[in-house]
Amino acid sequence: MSYQNLDPDQARELIDDGWTCLDVRTEEEFQQGHAPGAYNIPLLFRGAMGMEANPQFLEQVGRAFEKDHRLVVACKAGGRSLKACELLEVAGFQALANMDGGFHGRPDPSGAIVVAGWEARGLPTTTEVDAGR
Repeated sequence: MSYQNLDPDQARELIDDGWTCLDVRTEEEFQQGHAPGAYNIPLLFRGAMGMEANPQFLEQVGRAFEKDHRLVVACKAGGRSLKACELLEVAGFQALANMDGGFHGRPDPSGAIVVAGWEARGLPTTTEVDAGR
């Protein structure tokens, strides 16, 4: 594993240092609120049978970013972003950080939040679609 696992405060430090936030949630989730300047490429889509893989995810990320681009990968709780980091690492991306806790927090099996998310920490959010999407 060559990517980092960071909580949202640590992820924000990297974003403040020039890393790009790659939000892998669905477009609907992204529109409800995200980090300012975040770039949205969904890892999964809502389909008739539930969540379905975006078959063009790696291609879309590859068109948007060079393999040495520094990416903080984020989602709702940290699971999709972790999977995205694994896929991106195999595809040759070299500077990756998974935002554990995502935007809403990572729950334990009972549903209690064990890692507070971006929003709960009071970090800046926007609903503006100002990034490359």
